[in-house]
Amino acid sequence: MNCFGVPKLVDRRQFLKSAGGLFLAALSPGAAFAIGASDAVFASAYRSADGAYGVATLTDGGDIVHRYDLPARGHDVVWSPDNSLMVAFARRPGVFAAVIDADSGAAPFIFHAPEGRHFYGHGVFSADGRLLYATENDYETPRGVIGIYDATDGFVRLGELESHGLGPHDMELLSDGHTLVVANGGIETHPDYHRTKLNIPTMQPNLSFIDIATGDLKAHYKLPEHLHQLSIRHLTMLDDDTVWFACQNEGDQSQLVPLIGQVSFATGRFSTVDLPETVLASLRGYVGSIASNAITGQIAITSPRGHVAHIIDGESHALVDSRRMSDVCGVQSNGSAFSFSNGLGEFDGQVSNVGWDNHLSVRRG
Repeated sequence: MNCFGVPKLVDRRQFLKSAGGLFLAALSPGAAFAIGASDAVFASAYRSADGAYGVATLTDGGDIVHRYDLPARGHDVVWSPDNSLMVAFARRPGVFAAVIDADSGAAPFIFHAPEGRHFYGHGVFSADGRLLYATENDYETPRGVIGIYDATDGFVRLGELESHGLGPHDMELLSDGHTLVVANGGIETHPDYHRTKLNIPTMQPNLSFIDIATGDLKAHYKLPEHLHQLSIRHLTMLDDDTVWFACQNEGDQSQLVPLIGQVSFATGRFSTVDLPETVLASLRGYVGSIASNAITGQIAITSPRGHVAHIIDGESHALVDSRRMSDVCGVQSNGSAFSFSNGLGEFDGQVSNVGWDNHLSVRRG
């Protein structure tokens, strides 16, 4: 049992063996079968029909295993390295994060950003799982920061690092375990103005590579000046540490501009990726989520504004597949394919009575 009274998770097969028939008998027949049959377990924030918010775990077939109440709307969910916990972050400008034991129905443990900070909806664990890093806004300064929380001691906040930009949103930890790459969206906000964007004419998004031990800036990449109104928002990473980024156009919506790109810390290569004009037009200036598939080397992007998802080859950048799906935003790899979700409750054709939020996260077993 961890420090705040939530039992630690074990491997799914080990968990089923130790839990035995009493646990399975307590589940609905569908949920019991789903846990036993699924190797990839997904999680997503949701909104229910009565307007309540929560997080659910799902099988790779789209069956809901558990639901957990949240105090307000959630955004992304991050899994600990050993899959023992998942943490759901509030949507900007929310200040709560919910720590969840994904194999039980226990209520989440809630912790909060400190006064003067709010979460941006994303985070990542350290390689050993002992620390949790969260993208945050120091909104009075203003500046972007990375909050550091102790996952071994009730998620007490230990301090913060500079994000080296405004509006840090998504981030990834490189395979060296020491370097964070942060998508600084470049947008100034303040909770007094809710979600109003305060500096669109002067925004300067960037990708920053940060030493997690010292906070030192290892590398810093900016878009060309004519693309300075592309807010870099979401990231995905391949096994070779190539980072793909996805943007949202805060400038002239009549202009077709590149909305995705890639960067390599090892080689220093940084570039946007050219997509066919028909693909760019279909995205309507907005990529809501991006995911990579380690098996196929493919990249998937979604646009809830365009009601479309595209899959491209990570090497050639050729379009592999496209699909129409109303309000599609969530995407994650699922074996040699991708799974998609939307705000209408669809997950790969399975329909639930909740509306899925922007992101899917996946637990690998």
